Amino acid sequence: MAVEYVSLALEAAPRAGAEQMAGAGQVRRESPDFVVDGKPLLGLLAAAGAVSPLASDVDPSPLTPHARALLPQDTPCGDPPLESGRYVLYACSECALLECGVVTAVVERDGADVVWRDFAWQTGEGADPRRDGYPGVGPFRFRAGEYRAALAALTADGTAPPSRRVLLVGPRVALLARAAAGLRAGGIGAEISRDAAGAHADELRTYGAVAFDRTVDEAGRAAVRAAFAAAGGDVTFVEAPAPVAELLVAQLEQALRRTPGGERRLTGLSAAAGEARLETATACRVRVTAYRPGRLRGARMLEVFDGPLEPGCHRVPLGPRVAYVVARTYGDVLVTRVGAGADGRAQGANRFGAREATR
Repeated sequence: MAVEYVSLALEAAPRAGAEQMAGAGQVRRESPDFVVDGKPLLGLLAAAGAVSPLASDVDPSPLTPHARALLPQDTPCGDPPLESGRYVLYACSECALLECGVVTAVVERDGADVVWRDFAWQTGEGADPRRDGYPGVGPFRFRAGEYRAALAALTADGTAPPSRRVLLVGPRVALLARAAAGLRAGGIGAEISRDAAGAHADELRTYGAVAFDRTVDEAGRAAVRAAFAAAGGDVTFVEAPAPVAELLVAQLEQALRRTPGGERRLTGLSAAAGEARLETATACRVRVTAYRPGRLRGARMLEVFDGPLEPGCHRVPLGPRVAYVVARTYGDVLVTRVGAGADGRAQGANRFGAREATR
């Protein structure tokens, strides 16, 4: 049985009520968060129903010394910050005192892997995961190389990688409003604006992806691109946004996905002639969803595959009249139109000698 790994990233995650007006634009205060399989870990802990660090008046943050201790060495992970042998994942960003409350976990080496397990809320030297734990969260197993690369971003200079934040350019129509709500529900910051005029360069640099509504003409798009270029932002533009909110959310998730070293679980997706062709780099569970045009506005969503896949190339039957296909696995997503390649290597996917995926 294949071992299922999860991805780890350290990204600037939006916090509720963390916006303020400054200058010509609205600046969002964000703090680094561990992102496990594309989901902010702090959100997973809050959803678990145990004592939540979100109840604090001060946002908890992963602190640089604690993150450095989490890096695997030639021996088991560095000396735990607590006498109990547990590692601090979150602490008060103002004082970092144990009495203020910290989130801890057991962090251990298992062969070449790193495992996080037994998460708990802790205000003293001892921890009781049965009483103060987070049921259903973890254990998480990481590949050591990917794990080290993710944490190195914080330990190098105390800052996180670019924000998981997107800008939707156009009028506040239903499509953009629904897409923004879907993104925020997944822990991704999203704002809607008719243009980028007057926005401060520091504000523009917080975005990782931009999508345009179909009503924005080429002159308007060019002005937005020029504003981001002048700000020096590292942003991905979604050139052909889907006309369905759920699909647009998936496209923007794909645009934001920047795995260290270019390593991805899903490396290719194309669809034509009643089937999708999918390439996986590692063993993982994949869900493939097809979208058919509806009789009225919108689209009908159909789940066509959900199951584990080994590394390699796979064929998934789609049925008739499918317009878009989305493939998802832990922390990774690809989107393609039927008849069009996606994500670079997928454009040549028909050359693969693929085998049919079975449930």
